Amino acid sequence: MAGREDHGERERWAEELLGRLRPTGDGVPGVVEWLAGTLRADVSLREGTGRLLAGTPAELDAALLRDLAAGRIASAACEDAGHHLRLVRVDRGGAEPAAVLAVRRAAPFGPAASTVVARTAQALALLLTARASAEAGYRLERATADLRLAILQLLMVEETVSARRVAAGFWPGLLDTDTAVVHVVETDPDRRDRLARDCREATREQALVVRCPARDGHVIVVAPRDDTGEELRAVIARHPGALLGGSVRQSLVRTATAYGQAVSALAVARVRPGRTAVYAERTRPERLMDPAELRAWTARVLRPLDGLAHHTRAELLATARLGLEFTAVDAAKILGVSRNTVRARMDRVAALLGADFTDLTVRATAHLALNAEAGAPHSAARETGRPEQPRLTDLLTGPALRAWAGGLLARLDPDPRNLRRTLRTWIAAGGNAERTALALGLHPQTVREHLRGAEPVLERGLLAGGGDLYEVVLAHLAAGDLSHPALPGTNPPDPDATMHR
Repeated sequence: MAGREDHGERERWAEELLGRLRPTGDGVPGVVEWLAGTLRADVSLREGTGRLLAGTPAELDAALLRDLAAGRIASAACEDAGHHLRLVRVDRGGAEPAAVLAVRRAAPFGPAASTVVARTAQALALLLTARASAEAGYRLERATADLRLAILQLLMVEETVSARRVAAGFWPGLLDTDTAVVHVVETDPDRRDRLARDCREATREQALVVRCPARDGHVIVVAPRDDTGEELRAVIARHPGALLGGSVRQSLVRTATAYGQAVSALAVARVRPGRTAVYAERTRPERLMDPAELRAWTARVLRPLDGLAHHTRAELLATARLGLEFTAVDAAKILGVSRNTVRARMDRVAALLGADFTDLTVRATAHLALNAEAGAPHSAARETGRPEQPRLTDLLTGPALRAWAGGLLARLDPDPRNLRRTLRTWIAAGGNAERTALALGLHPQTVREHLRGAEPVLERGLLAGGGDLYEVVLAHLAAGDLSHPALPGTNPPDPDATMHR
């Protein structure tokens, strides 16, 4: 009978101990607490240095702890001041030093109690090894994520050679390409990690998948292969509410431009049944301009930066492109620098160009020049192709561009709220709703409602700023609804008259 009772008792505590090893269990602290209650003892788990990992603090012989942790002895038992002490070495797996389980109680340790201590030490070894493995995996995942972000940030500032070198050691062949498409996937922030993993699995690590440092719900995918878009659309179909925006294929040095296009495409994806959109699906104003004239005009506008060192010039241009697309805070996160650094670089570009970036027409014109410069080889951007250099007026008065601008803005005419007047006034007011409201005799909230009402009609985000808004500004300039910007180099009567102020 006593044997059956002992067997039943062993089954009971074994079942309780196993319960604490399940994923829903309470881990190392729970096992230590359970052992203390089962044996009516003071229990502690500590490192060889004496640092407490779990349980109740107790005075223990430091030399004995070091011997156990170092593996010179596996266990020890002693009696001290009427209390019985049992110490057992607990392996932690990997490179982690072993721990020591110490159990002190008034009653002696019989066979049953000794078995409970030994089995608990084994259970703790399993838990500690699993935790060490999980922590190592997490550290590896974080390091890999940081590496992906570093590669993206190098691409954003046109450091393609460095980006390829970094990527080659971990993902051979990933950036062995001159062009790529940038996709941005949007979801709820708490679902982003799962979505990023699905994107990596779907693309089989043949695309650069990065959790966006600026937007908590965004995942950025730099894809050299053409079929990545299909793979990502399949992922989106499995994630309710997720959106996918894609850029046109761009050279790697235009990764920042492609990123802006992909973000812009998200605005269209929100109203699409499939929740996906590609930036190339709509006409871009620069495509309607004479290429040679656009290159010549761009070279003149950006000429004040030509005297800078190549690295400095590229850094300023890349920062300015992102600074015109996003807020200084978001641009700083994307580039991996401080927002003060972004603002300082933007101020330097503005000073060199003689530009007032608080003026939306100036921002839109500078944005046009910066993106046109990125789209052509530096030598080609300097070629005029004609004796007289073109002015911004020449670029904006072509019949194709004027027809595009008229058709785009005409979409607003049927709305009885006169959205076109509100939008034109708001652009002229530098995007300030309060000044617009004062000029039109409206409430600022009404102005914002008008702008939100215009966004789906134009299929472009306005309040968020960036490339979408600049296209609308260029449409107003081409249609003659706004005065041309005061940006040196845009409309000089003499090509050299205003460049050396």
